[in-house]
Amino acid sequence: MASLPRRGLLIGAGALVLAACERRTATVTTARTPSLDMDWLNRAVEAIAAKLSPGAFGVGLANLDSGEVFTFNGERPFPLQSVFKAPLAAAILAEVDAGRVALDERVTLKPMDLSPPWSPVADAWPARRDYSLEELLTAAVARSDNTAADVLMARIGGPGAVTAWLESKNIEGVRIDRYERELQTDLVGLAPFRPAWKGEAAFQAARGAVPAAQQRRALAAYLADPRDTATPSGLLKFLEQLNARALISRASTRRLLRIMAGATTGAGRIKAGVPDGARVAHKTGTGPTVQGIVSAINDAGVVVLPDRRRYAIAAFLAGATIPPPECEAAIAETTRALVRGVR
Repeated sequence: MASLPRRGLLIGAGALVLAACERRTATVTTARTPSLDMDWLNRAVEAIAAKLSPGAFGVGLANLDSGEVFTFNGERPFPLQSVFKAPLAAAILAEVDAGRVALDERVTLKPMDLSPPWSPVADAWPARRDYSLEELLTAAVARSDNTAADVLMARIGGPGAVTAWLESKNIEGVRIDRYERELQTDLVGLAPFRPAWKGEAAFQAARGAVPAAQQRRALAAYLADPRDTATPSGLLKFLEQLNARALISRASTRRLLRIMAGATTGAGRIKAGVPDGARVAHKTGTGPTVQGIVSAINDAGVVVLPDRRRYAIAAFLAGATIPPPECEAAIAETTRALVRGVR
């Protein structure tokens, strides 16, 4: 349901990035943009959620000028899928800012470094083995490459290190627990990932050999698992803090938002719901469909409307029984409703 204003004034400046003060609960500010129509947003999103049942739907919208926030199922954890790659990238860039990691550092991929699809990096192996961390960062965020994400995560200490970094920034409700090579096999009832499964055809063949009952149990366990989840409220907090340059340096913030703006995934989700001339810097997440049940379809990012108003949007859908294109269309429909609710 809707929540009341709870952030300090974030002051717009340049590209997709906003300069901002830190959150101060005692600060009272006046919004530069119209207030959210909470009643209308509640009705509109509830109607969309009803059509998605028995799938679970969660949405968040934050006005990045006033700090006013609307959420629906805002404190419910949802599977992150590849949305986690945005916080991962921020954690990598924090290490770059600290001088402990260099983006021109090069790595040579070994068989044990490969991860399940989606991964053009794995598909290209062994013909190509060498990458810079900058190339892997772009691949993980803009193209949602699982191998690139896993290599980057290992470079800074693993999933727990990313979650610990988020907690150090007072971002609650976002947790990263497993590498993609672990999560994606767990989800479909497979044994731990092996290099012979690299590539879509080989991985799908391995999936197809899993008994149907085992697949159903694995999916049910995944949807109930608190690991690798985020609440809409938690993801909004991450996006707000990122946009406010409260997480990483100005240069690193610009770099990450620029990569997110160039994402090649999710054209039918948030991007399809914003008006012409709007800009979107986002990260999608997509899980497999198991016996007609869509494990997860998500999208989250920063939207700049044509009149330069800025908002953070997060949308999570898990366990839906409609086809994935219809799930994407529901996120686009929700985005249109959210945009209407800010006018």
